[in-house]
Parts: sequence; C-alpha cells; structure tokens
Amino acid sequence: MTQDAPTPPFTVAALYRFARLDHYESLQQPLAQLCCGEGIKGTLLLAAEGINGTVAGSAAAIGKLVDFLEAEPAVAGMELKYSHAGEMPFKRMKVRLKKEIVTMGVEDIDPLKSVGTYVPAGEWNALISDPDTILIDARNDYETAIGTFQGAIDPQTKTFREFPEWVENHREELEGKKIAMFCTGGIRCEKATAFVKGLGFDDVFHLKGGILKYLEDVPAEQSRWEGECFVFDERVSVGHGLVEGEAELCHACRNPIQPEDKLSPLFEEGVSCPNCYHERTDEDRARFAERQKQVRLAKERGEKAHIGS
Repeated sequence: MTQDAPTPPFTVAALYRFARLDHYESLQQPLAQLCCGEGIKGTLLLAAEGINGTVAGSAAAIGKLVDFLEAEPAVAGMELKYSHAGEMPFKRMKVRLKKEIVTMGVEDIDPLKSVGTYVPAGEWNALISDPDTILIDARNDYETAIGTFQGAIDPQTKTFREFPEWVENHREELEGKKIAMFCTGGIRCEKATAFVKGLGFDDVFHLKGGILKYLEDVPAEQSRWEGECFVFDERVSVGHGLVEGEAELCHACRNPIQPEDKLSPLFEEGVSCPNCYHERTDEDRARFAERQKQVRLAKERGEKAHIGS
C-alpha cells in the first residue's frame, strides 16, 4: 500500500490473552450485544484460560470493542494487532464459549506458568540466523503451503492437536539446540512453547505477535519471510505491510490457492484444485459443480450466495 492510497474501510483486529477468566461465561452476552450493535463481525472465543479472536468493523466500532475488553482487568494488555480490509472479511458475528481458546488437546498446559522467551520482530532475524537455532513453523500444512520463513521446518500437521506428537517424535533432533517457533498471531506458540518447555527443553523462543507483527514491522528488503501469510477470514492471505495478498480459497476444499494454481488443468472454480482433485471422487466433483452453478445463478439474479465447505 502506497502512502497516497486510501485506508481500506474495515479495520481488522486480531487479539488474544491468556488470563484467569473464571467469569468468562458472563462476558458472552455483553460482547455479542456490543459487536452486533456496532456492526462488528468475526469470532471471539471465551474460556477459563482467556480470550482469542479476530473481528472486523469500522475503526470506531473496533475502538469501542477494544475499550470494553481493556476495561476488563484480566484481559487488559492483550496481544492486539490491526490490519485493514477493502470488504467485510467475515459473514457473521460469533461469541463462543470454549474449553480452550486454542485447542491443543494436552492437559495441564498453562502458558501463564511457563512459556518460551518472547522475541520481538526486530530481533527475530538474528535468532533464526544462528546455526544453533532450529526454526519450527507451528502452523498447519494448508497454512505453510503459501508462505513460511526461510529454513523453517514444516511439521506438516493437519491440526494443532498433532503438534505435540510431532515434537515427541523429534526430541533427539531438538536436543542441545535453540528452539524457535512461530505462528500467525502468536497464540499457538504460547501453548507450543509451554509444551516443549514441559519436556525439559530450556532454550525455547517464539516470535512475539507472530508472523503478522513481523510482516507489519520488518521491511520487505530485510525480511526472511517468503510468500504470504494465511489468515482465517475472507482476505485469505496478507503480505508485508499486512496488505491483502493474492491467495484465494478453493471452495471445494477450503485450502488456499495461488494464481498459478488456477492455471492447472486440475482447477475448476468451486469444484477442484491441485490440492484436492485426487482426494475427491467424480461424484464429489459433480456435486460441487452443481453447487457452483447455483452460486452463479444466484449472482446473476442479484442474490448473495454463501459457499460452504
């Protein structure tokens, strides 16, 4: 985005905080009322361990939500990152009560007790350039497919629940090394580093504010990031400066695809892409083709069509 370009109309706020939030259930209704009343859309997750979410709305509306949350003593000082979108990147507003604000599935992991050392974005390059550092991408395979840091190990997990098993299976490779981990906004690394430290590793680090903070703060010419960063909204991806990227979603498998993927003979809008073609049957593709036809007809009638997975 150039200096002269107007700021896109929607402010996107990605936020989280691990905290003792025993009264989290009582926050659901007032948060839902505030967000819906201000035209905010997205998802907020509440649990006894804290809050996590990404929402979008006007700058004024997001400001009111942030003020509301910062007035809650347990949540004040939350990790918060802003970006912008040209169109509303969410379809609805959800405030959900959960057991975990990020699901790892391991009991007794408490980032408030033990967590890796936070490394600011401006110091990240020095850490990951150290030959004694093992750099691990704590995200899932569909996220790493469109971008990651140079030299990062990709555990190729389908869900975050698989990450602890991957670490257990690679313990010998991690011995005696500095272990640096990163994820989209930082929240998964809070639990990932807590888990690794619980295994007895001491030199454990993670990128404060995640990839989003790095892309916001580190100039492209100094960056060790390659590709785009997947985000969980209709923008699909962002690049340096947190500008919207080129990736789109395949509406058959909900995985990100790049412009070159659309040139593949395996790509058909709403039906298949190179990621999912061989995982689907002819019957699946016929069903998706009919769904895509209905979407096209709805658009021709001027109706808004929603494509599910």
